[in-house]
Amino acid sequence: MNEVAAPTDSKDAAWVSFKSAMETQLLIDFCQDINRLFRINPYLEFENWQRCGDNCYQLSARNLSNDPPVNINNTLQVMPLHDGVKISYNEGLKSSTTFKIEVADEGSKVTIIEDYEALDEDERQSRLHEVDKSLTKWAEDIQMYLQRWKRWSWFAPWRWYMKKVWQPMKPAARRITYMLLWISLVEVVVIGLGVAIYFVEYG
Repeated sequence: MNEVAAPTDSKDAAWVSFKSAMETQLLIDFCQDINRLFRINPYLEFENWQRCGDNCYQLSARNLSNDPPVNINNTLQVMPLHDGVKISYNEGLKSSTTFKIEVADEGSKVTIIEDYEALDEDERQSRLHEVDKSLTKWAEDIQMYLQRWKRWSWFAPWRWYMKKVWQPMKPAARRITYMLLWISLVEVVVIGLGVAIYFVEYG
C-alpha cells in the first residue's frame, strides 16, 4: 500500500494509500465525519468521544495495536481541506493525521499521512513505543468500509445499523457479532437443508 514517493515534506511521517471506486467529492464528504473515521480503526477501543467546540473533539481511547496498549486522552482539532481533512492533536507523539483525496483511474486515491515531526528528535526516539502501529490495518478497514458503503448506503436499515449499532461497538464486540451472524446463517442453512431432505423423502 505504501507509496515510494513521500506525499509530505515532513521528515518524520508514516503514510499509506489505497484506491476506491467512489468519486473524489463523495470521499471528501465522507472524511468530514471524524467520529466514523476513527471508529473504523479496529485497534481503537473508545472510552469517550465528545464535541468540545467547532471542529474540536475530545477523544479518550486505548490503542490496542501497541504492546502494551497506549492510552489516548487527546483533543482533536479538525481542519477541512479542499482535498480532504487534517486532524491535529494537542499532545502525544503524533502531531497530525491527514486524509488526502485525489482523482485516480476508475475512482479515487486516498492517502493517510501521520506526522510525528512536531517533537524534537531525542524525545521522539525516547517514545518510539508510542508510534501508532494501526495505520495499515486502519487503511485496509476504511477501504473495505467504503466498498460496503458504495454497495449498501442506499439501503436505509443498513445505514441505521452501521451508525447506531456497529459504529459504537468496541472492536471485540464487532468480531463476536460477526461470528454469531455467520453461525446463525449456517444454522438456518442447515435447518433449511434438513427440511428440504425431509420433504423430498417423506413429502
